[in-house]
Amino acid sequence: MTRIDLQTLRDLLLRRLQIIADGDLREHHPDRQLALLRELSESIMAFQQQHVGSLPPRLRHFLENASFEKAREWVDAELARSES
Repeated sequence: MTRIDLQTLRDLLLRRLQIIADGDLREHHPDRQLALLRELSESIMAFQQQHVGSLPPRLRHFLENASFEKAREWVDAELARSES
């Protein structure tokens, strides 16, 4: 799995968190928020399918179980490790 792949996944996971945290969207446009979350979930699942052979076991476990915050933390740690 390349650094670019990890950054792509991190971007998807962070975008998901941003949508969840958007109180204005939740309060005024809840249907739009759900639609965006659904789209992002589909994008994360597509990423997982495209990289199924190269996903490290722990990351694969997090994604398969929809533990997206743990997946993001794992990705962040991996990216930080590759920088040093």
